[in-house]
Amino acid sequence: MSGDAILDKYREAGRILKEVRLAAVPLVKKGAKMLDVAEAIENDIFKRGGRPAFPVNISLDEEAAHDTPAPGDTRVFEDNIVKLDIGVHVDGYIADTAITVDLKGDANLVKASEKALEEAIKVVRAGVSTAEIGEVIEQTIEGFDLKPVYNLTGHGLERFVQHAAPSIPNKRIGQGIVLKAGQVIAIEPFATDGIGMVGEGELMEIFGITAVKPVRMPSDRDMLKAIQKFNGLPFARRWVAGQKRADATLNNLMRMGIIHAYPVLVEERGGMVSQAEHTLIVTEDGCEVTTM
Repeated sequence: MSGDAILDKYREAGRILKEVRLAAVPLVKKGAKMLDVAEAIENDIFKRGGRPAFPVNISLDEEAAHDTPAPGDTRVFEDNIVKLDIGVHVDGYIADTAITVDLKGDANLVKASEKALEEAIKVVRAGVSTAEIGEVIEQTIEGFDLKPVYNLTGHGLERFVQHAAPSIPNKRIGQGIVLKAGQVIAIEPFATDGIGMVGEGELMEIFGITAVKPVRMPSDRDMLKAIQKFNGLPFARRWVAGQKRADATLNNLMRMGIIHAYPVLVEERGGMVSQAEHTLIVTEDGCEVTTM
């Protein structure tokens, strides 16, 4: 496939994702069930001709990423800062976007990540260093008297790889990576009124495949076969809940080093977190935002 044809796949994924995001935001309201919203978003992706690149992340308040509803989840939205992080792929070519829905009433926090993303996009072009992008993000968020989440980053996107090189920092760094025309990247600033660091929480609902190894138990083989249909992309426990002995089998596969979990990432001092994200194609004189 030619380079232009590949970029067109990225563009198509971005177009679908933009429509999905616009339809998703009104679903997030007080009293709505998180599980209903997640399933509606993922079903909408299929209806529009795409495939989920990862389970929709619905992360609340001090959570920064990796929360998605469990099978039968009964949680409802309340006075929350809600991060929707959604991915779509077309034939493996991924678009990634995130938006914060404010049900709590903290406009400053939400605006900080949105403005940081806006300013970062302005500096993207072939030849710019990721260090410059990180500095712009940090300066912008600090202008709101908040901190970026220092240990989370944006990332490159490759076919069936949602977190590829280069890493796009959300802070000043000494030396970055020079961007090249044609690269596809996702910039995702996180702003917080906490200390700016996240750690792993206890909740684990998203998994990824680590290595394919022989397994003996029929239920393990069936689960592995189901997981391989995701082509190496992350999957939710609720996506495979219909498999025989699903929870026990997932635990078996983790013990064997075949899959790994993505624990929910939580601000270490309990600070509220906002997030904004777009996917971009780097060009010689700027960038093309596929999800805007």
